[in-house]
Amino acid sequence: MFAIRLKVWVVKFPHLELEMALQSVLKQFQSQLVTTVHDQLLEYNTLFLFLLLILPLVILILLKQYLLKSEHKLNLPPSPPKLPVIGNLHQLGTLPHRSLQALSHKYGPLMLLHLGSSSTLVVSSADMASEMVKTRDIVFSNRPKTTAANIFLYGCRDIGFAPYGEYWRHARKICVLELLSMKRVQSFTYVRLEEVEILINKIRLSCFDGGIIDLTVMLQAVVNNVVSRCVLGRKAEEENGPGKFGVLSRRVMILFTAFCFGDVFPSLAWLDVVTGHIGRINTTFKAIDALLDQVIEEHRTSNGDDVDDQFDKKDFVHILLQLQKDGMFEIDLTQNDIKAILMDMFVGGTDTTSTTLEWAMAELLRHPNIMKKAQEEVRSVVKNKAKIDMNDIDEMNYLKCVIKETLRLHAPVPLLVPRETSTITKLGGYDIPEKTRVFVNAWAIQRDPKLWDRPEEFIPERYVNNPIDYKGLDFHFIPFGAGRRGCPGISFGVATVEYTLANILYWFDWKQPGGAIDNDKLDMSEVNGLTAPKKFPLRLVPTLYSP
Repeated sequence: MFAIRLKVWVVKFPHLELEMALQSVLKQFQSQLVTTVHDQLLEYNTLFLFLLLILPLVILILLKQYLLKSEHKLNLPPSPPKLPVIGNLHQLGTLPHRSLQALSHKYGPLMLLHLGSSSTLVVSSADMASEMVKTRDIVFSNRPKTTAANIFLYGCRDIGFAPYGEYWRHARKICVLELLSMKRVQSFTYVRLEEVEILINKIRLSCFDGGIIDLTVMLQAVVNNVVSRCVLGRKAEEENGPGKFGVLSRRVMILFTAFCFGDVFPSLAWLDVVTGHIGRINTTFKAIDALLDQVIEEHRTSNGDDVDDQFDKKDFVHILLQLQKDGMFEIDLTQNDIKAILMDMFVGGTDTTSTTLEWAMAELLRHPNIMKKAQEEVRSVVKNKAKIDMNDIDEMNYLKCVIKETLRLHAPVPLLVPRETSTITKLGGYDIPEKTRVFVNAWAIQRDPKLWDRPEEFIPERYVNNPIDYKGLDFHFIPFGAGRRGCPGISFGVATVEYTLANILYWFDWKQPGGAIDNDKLDMSEVNGLTAPKKFPLRLVPTLYSP
């Protein structure tokens, strides 16, 4: 502080009282002036500190406004009107693939939605899917990280949900060359034969008392066991019901698709803790993690020499541990990485396969003439043999057409596994911002009347002498996706579907309970989940076929 000095000229007055009064007034003025200047300096200091604190916030607000203006300058795809906070969440409905198909009719094949805090692009045409995969596949090859996938798949160290990059490329290479190659799929033939034989024997027993069976549950059990034995070397389902792994895997499937606040509103992730959702995920994860550790340890301590020279007896755990032991990995796979890959194989290979079988049987029941034609082919190929072998399947061309048509009308994962853009890009002439979540509505594409004749009808004949296939090259038929992120387990899953369906068509005739003959009224409602299975299970009456 500085001092203010006032030079006071004192005038000599004849009267002492007047002189003293004048000096008092001058002193009072000097004091008030010093106080006023001091107060003003304090005000200036306070204002300076306030500006110093508020300036960063102002800069952030201005920067955000600038970025928003920049985004508005982008040529974004059309969007339906949105509500505050939730955006377009309310428009998804209970069956998102159907709701999004209806919206695409109004807003076009590329549509930008705002689902909570995330921007989501919906691709609903074969042309746009083709452009995305053929010209910009790398940009669209990332995966959004969800809470459940992050926990159950060890930080997304699997193949299906891992972010695009070096680790994913090496892990997928291991999967394609070592776990899901055609040679490996054929090596698991004995597993399919044994598990399907158990299924046929169970159904055969029910034929003797004319009972109703829950075919949906039986198909889930046989598929779970085939996948579990190939992956872990042990069954998921026992004679008297699901085993420990079967119970835990079903919990995983449910929790994988349960609503999670943090995935839609990151700032509300704490609600997942409050509601107990995170607790349920962690409890299930710890149990299944301990089980996987036990399985891996059993494989390590068992006499591996028994299977080292038997290519067709090795499960996925054997294969991965052997590759690790021989130093064949191009990357260092930890135990958690191995467990993530094993979980991926199970999650990706069970519900998708059993759901396809369920829908195939439902469609055949609704179309008795198609059912009869498929059975006649299977029975003419097998003749009077005691068992169907894999060579027989190769001759069942109409059966393959039935499976293709099932996959067209009932894509196992209707919106495929979501992708995410790694940088800003263009698609269909529109700007697609970085970190945009991407859904490809395969269900809508495969029912597009511009691409398919009578698209809502079940017509297997459309594939006779038609080279169209589901392996990702024909973009109007992509039930398993396409491009770098296409499903690597197509051969594995289809082999199980073909062999199981051929057997239940060969050995049994089927009808609905009560002798219902109006098969058109079979309820074909679906529910949304990890896949889109029938809402109501297939409860049927089998009759043993006598050649």
